Amino acid sequence: MGRQAVTIRDVAREAKVSVATVSRALNGHSNVAEPVRRQVLEVARRLRYSPHGAARSLSSRSTQTIGVVLPDLHGEFFSELIRGIDAVARARGRRLLLSSYHGDPDEQGAALRAMRGRVDGLLVMSPYGDRPGFLAENLPQLLPVVLINTHQPEPAWPALEIDNHAGAVAMVEHLLALGHRRIAFIGGPAHNHDARERLRGFRDAIAAHPGAVGEEYPGEFDEASGHRAGRAILASGTRPDAVFAANDMMALGCLYAFVQAGVRVPGDIALAGFDDIPLARFVHPSLTTMRVSIAALGERALARLLEQIEAGADGAETAGAAAGAAQVMVPELVVRESSGREAARAQARRGRPGKGRE
Repeated sequence: MGRQAVTIRDVAREAKVSVATVSRALNGHSNVAEPVRRQVLEVARRLRYSPHGAARSLSSRSTQTIGVVLPDLHGEFFSELIRGIDAVARARGRRLLLSSYHGDPDEQGAALRAMRGRVDGLLVMSPYGDRPGFLAENLPQLLPVVLINTHQPEPAWPALEIDNHAGAVAMVEHLLALGHRRIAFIGGPAHNHDARERLRGFRDAIAAHPGAVGEEYPGEFDEASGHRAGRAILASGTRPDAVFAANDMMALGCLYAFVQAGVRVPGDIALAGFDDIPLARFVHPSLTTMRVSIAALGERALARLLEQIEAGADGAETAGAAAGAAQVMVPELVVRESSGREAARAQARRGRPGKGRE
C-alpha cells in the first residue's frame, strides 16, 4: 500500500496548533507569531506536506518551480533571504530557480526574460524598478510576481519592503542620544534603492538635530568598501565620534580597518551597521545594528507569491488592486557593544520601547 498523503490536519496535529493557524502560517499572514510560523514550516517540511500539489500538476501546466532573481547570491544578506524563501518552498513542495545579475541591468533583464515558461511565479529584487518601463518590458506577462525591496514609482506589482528611511533615522537618533555629535556615514551603491533610502534617512536625521555634523563616504555594500571607507575616515584628519555603515558587511570591513590602525571601538570611535546579519553578534565588539528579519522577508515574499499562484485566473483580476498595498517591515534597533558599552547599558536600563539589547 502506498504512503498516505499528508494533510493539513496532520501538520496541525504535529505542530500542536489549529488548522487555521497552519493555513495562516503557510500563507504568510502577519497575525501569526514568528516562533509559531517557523514551527509550522518546519513540521510541514519534515512531513513533506504539499497542499493539493498533485491535483494542481494534473490540472494545469504547473512547473512547481519558483524563479528568484536577485542582485547577487554572495553575502550573508542574500544567504539569509534565500534561506527564508527556501524554507517556504520546501514546506510547500516547490523548487527554486535562482539567478543573479551582479549590478548589470541588461543581465537582469535577460534573467527575467529567461524565466518565461520555466516557473510558476517570480520573486524579484531590482534596483532598476524606478527606471521607466524597465519592469514592464522585462517581466513575463501574466506571470505572478512579487517584488522585494524594489521601488515602483507607480505600484503595479505586489511588494514587500523594508522601511530603510525609518531605520536609518532611528540609528542616527540612537547615536546622538549616546552623545555622539559628529557622525560619518558609509553609503551603498548609488543605484540601489535601499542604499538611497538609508542615506536619505541619515541626512534627514542629521538635519533635524542642530549641532549634529554628518560626513559621507562611498561604499558598495561589501567588506572591501567598508575597509576603504574606514581607512579614509582615519586619514581625514578629523575623526568622527561614530561611524554608521549602511549595511553590516561594510561595518565589519570598517571595524577591521580600525583594528589594524589600533583604534578602539567603541573607546575611540563608535560603530554601527544595518541588517543584523548573523555574524554581527559574534564579532568583537558585537555590532550595534538595525535588525531586519531577512529570512522572514523571504518567507513572507514567497508565501504572498504562492497566494497569487494558487488563486490562478480567478485571482488575476484582483491582483492589480492588491499590488499597490506594499507590505512594509520596520527594522528594530539592536543595541550591542560597538556603539558605546556604558551608554548602551544606561539606555537599556531606561527600557525604551521598540529597541532591543543583546
